[in-house]
Amino acid sequence: MEDHVNAFVPGQRMQISGRTGGPLSGLTFAAKDLFDVAGAPTGGGNHDWARYNPLPERHAWAVQTLLDAGADLVGKTITDEVSLGILGENPFDGTPINSAAPDRVPGGSSSGSAAAVAAGLCDTALGTDTGGSVRVPSSFCGLYGIRPTHGRLDVTGMMPQAPSSDTTGWFARDAKTFARVSTVMLGEAPGALPTKLIIATDAFGFADPEVAEALQPMVERLKAIVGDVREDIMAPQGLSVWSRAQRTLQPVEAWETFRPWVEATNPRMAFSVVAGLLNGAQIPAAERGWAALMRQEARARLRHLLPPGTILCLPTTPFPGPLRGLPLPELQPLRDRINCLCAQGGLTGSPQVNLPGATVGGAPVGLSIIGGRGTDAALVSVALAMDEAA
Repeated sequence: MEDHVNAFVPGQRMQISGRTGGPLSGLTFAAKDLFDVAGAPTGGGNHDWARYNPLPERHAWAVQTLLDAGADLVGKTITDEVSLGILGENPFDGTPINSAAPDRVPGGSSSGSAAAVAAGLCDTALGTDTGGSVRVPSSFCGLYGIRPTHGRLDVTGMMPQAPSSDTTGWFARDAKTFARVSTVMLGEAPGALPTKLIIATDAFGFADPEVAEALQPMVERLKAIVGDVREDIMAPQGLSVWSRAQRTLQPVEAWETFRPWVEATNPRMAFSVVAGLLNGAQIPAAERGWAALMRQEARARLRHLLPPGTILCLPTTPFPGPLRGLPLPELQPLRDRINCLCAQGGLTGSPQVNLPGATVGGAPVGLSIIGGRGTDAALVSVALAMDEAA
């Protein structure tokens, strides 16, 4: 099938057949170019990274798991450079096209995976999520997407960025496919539906008014499914404070991850990526200590809000995908606002699922549901119930 949306890394289309008779037989999948595929370079969105690292001899755990379940691998997809991006624009391989809104970015860093699924080039695709890299493209491209509980899945063969936040995630166009893939990846079938719902009023207030309004029909369906509903504040210290903590911890770890490569090879990199790594290198110990304490507070807050049987909902992103090709000065404030609604993922490690179904000006925006750590399967059940109620 022709790659008419520039989703795949040049030269990285392939056909690796899954196990015959597996639960995912008949499905196709793609893998973000952060996952090892035996015999193919792991490029990480930067051509110098691919040259620096040897060809992998084994598939990443996530790739092998899908193959063992019967899905067929059809290629590797474009990512923001070394996964340090949230909008989906790559200076080396280009920006994948968001089929749902072609004049807008697809979201990153799992941009190619989201674009491939949205365009029907595969049934599902692997992404990674450190600071929002599955959740954001899910929202912008109108897809189901999951950031699982941090530490739940084996990340062997997945290129790291910030290990204390890194997760493997995946996308699907429809709820049933999403549930099939989730059952295999999580090793657990969809669980019991939650019985209590919290609406994060601070998050809805932070999103553009048009987004909050567009999501209300989905919130009403969610209320009907769960039944017991109340409003509360997710981040009492402030969404921007949680974001600041995540944007302190994540760049420090990213610099630690990529420093040996940068110092050894002086690679070619986009200005925004260099700026992010330099920021991580210069954050003082006192700031890192404060951020680590804020992480503990954020985790305690969600443990309090999300006892067993309770979920929280919020807008996945504060606005639809921005227009493609905006100048750098206009992009940074947009990234900052996105981070304010995504920081809880890296800080708390809680599972989060994006539910598609709303648009603003014709462009998709998603509603997120968050559960306590380990309740991933219950969130998948909600996704199925929301689809049936639509």
